[in-house]
Amino acid sequence: MSPENLALLQELAGPIVAITVIGTVGWVATTWLRIKHGYPLEGSWGQAIHPKTDDQAMQRIALLTSENAELQAQLGSIKDRLATVERIVTDSGYQLTAQIEALRDRDGASSVN
Repeated sequence: MSPENLALLQELAGPIVAITVIGTVGWVATTWLRIKHGYPLEGSWGQAIHPKTDDQAMQRIALLTSENAELQAQLGSIKDRLATVERIVTDSGYQLTAQIEALRDRDGASSVN
């Protein structure tokens, strides 16, 4: 090996090591985030490898699924009730009743004075 090539290799050794370390740390961080959030990993041939879930995670998933179903049912009920209230308020009979009650209140207040 010539002295020029040896000097060039020594100059590039630091950046090569730094790039290798940064790439490895990035890969480890990406893998950790995928495992933490339940995303499948990739095998050497590109196939999806799903991380194993423990019993606690399965119970949490079941609890969240049932809670989600309950909340969706409540939301549907609230939407139905809101539609009913909107229909009552926009009904002309309701407005007429409100006007009659306002007249009664006005007449009742003037007869008291």
